[in-house]
Amino acid sequence: MIIATRTTSCRGRRRLPLLLLLIPLLLTAGAQAQTQKNLLLMGDSISAAYGMSLQQGWAARLQVRLQEFGGGWQVINASISGETSAGAAARLPALLEAHRPAVVIIELGGNDGLRGYPIAQLRQNLQQMVLQSRQIGARVLLLGMEIPPNYGARYTQMFRETYSLVSNSLQTALVPFMLEGVATHTELMQEDGIHPRVEAQSLLLDNVWPQLAPLLEDPVDG
Repeated sequence: MIIATRTTSCRGRRRLPLLLLLIPLLLTAGAQAQTQKNLLLMGDSISAAYGMSLQQGWAARLQVRLQEFGGGWQVINASISGETSAGAAARLPALLEAHRPAVVIIELGGNDGLRGYPIAQLRQNLQQMVLQSRQIGARVLLLGMEIPPNYGARYTQMFRETYSLVSNSLQTALVPFMLEGVATHTELMQEDGIHPRVEAQSLLLDNVWPQLAPLLEDPVDG
């Protein structure tokens, strides 16, 4: 900022007090910008609030809880209904560059499983996203998913184990199954049996929060 140190007219003398009044406001705005921390959410329809308004989804409820938590956190919800791990992995670098998040939540894989995509491909995409996020210093939380048993016992088990394998190999925080306590309760699920109802969104947040909260305390990945 340029601050005038000499005035040569009455008009200039009248402007100086106004500049002095603006300085604290500008400094406050700058401090707020420096303290804001972004949380990037990469997900599919579960996090894109399928079947309801975005304001009713668990990601919007997360923003409210973060405001209560403090620390100037802002949720950047980049979730897309129908998204696969490959699609999200392709979008991630640009989002990391644009938002420089301190924390990244990855809620993906459900569509890969429902489409019968190779498990090795899912694992590779998740690992890639974790490593790319860590390259900018972000901490990562992986949200596990499960698929119906009609896809075969072997494929279903491999799908379930993928999240723990990625978590263990990269030492990444993990919620084993985001829909724990929700997926098996028909009254909490939409008619398609895949997407949670509005009434379940607070439960999803409660499933995520215990693993997320520690990452918010010290967002610098060691």
